Amino acid sequence: MMNRFKTTLLLTCLTLLMVAMGSAIGGKSGMVFAFFMACAMNFFSYWFSDKIVLRMYGAREIGENDHPSFYGMVRRLAQQAGLPMPRVYIIPSDSPNAFATGRNPAHAAVAATEGILRILTPDELEGVMAHELAHVRNRDILVSTIAATFAGAISMLGSMLQWGALIGAGRSDEDGEGAGGLIGSLAMAIIAPLAALLIQMAVSRSREYLADETGARICGRPLSLANALRKLQSASRMIPMAEARPASAHLFIVNPLTGGGLLSLFSTHPPMEERIARLESMAT
Repeated sequence: MMNRFKTTLLLTCLTLLMVAMGSAIGGKSGMVFAFFMACAMNFFSYWFSDKIVLRMYGAREIGENDHPSFYGMVRRLAQQAGLPMPRVYIIPSDSPNAFATGRNPAHAAVAATEGILRILTPDELEGVMAHELAHVRNRDILVSTIAATFAGAISMLGSMLQWGALIGAGRSDEDGEGAGGLIGSLAMAIIAPLAALLIQMAVSRSREYLADETGARICGRPLSLANALRKLQSASRMIPMAEARPASAHLFIVNPLTGGGLLSLFSTHPPMEERIARLESMAT
């Protein structure tokens, strides 16, 4: 419940931030423009993002005859979760990872790399796939898409505001408005996109916690998922995913991009130690 409330609050902050950016650029007209731009970006992402990301990673769709044990596991977990059977894909990568995508449960897909199928035990793999199906059940793909597109739109508006402030600087001086308006516009143009990115990352981390909790309940073994995460944390660092892209990093169960220190502020995933600790507390 707390994760859902936090997500709602963060998405509200993104909406208000976008409205403020649109207003700063062009008043009510700017707000309307920002709104329609966000709608267009969300529409495109909602309908086409799953096809784009699956093609990006060279994912190959499989049937029951191609991989009976893995396909059967996904089908059993989908039934336990009360979901339609998703499409199942295997990614030709040695880096151990998995993700879910699709605009809704009826059009969902789950994908696992060849690496994760090799290194995890059946119980651990079941925990991972339950986590991915939890994303589907919680409609996290839609939530993440909305957050990402709002953040992208705010970034675009920030660039427009920055250029507008610079172009209008001379005219403002002639009109006697001074440098205050210019400094305020430039500050907003820089700070707002950064704030939007931080909010987007916070939304993603909140949904990861929720998917861990829901996934553990679907498979009925929180420790299986905890053990899988522990193993994936070290294995993904040893075998990084060369094809990983920042735009799709939030989809994976473990972050395919490495980074620490200040970069952790922009991480799409919560600290692994905290995720494991929460799962272990569910088993006690």
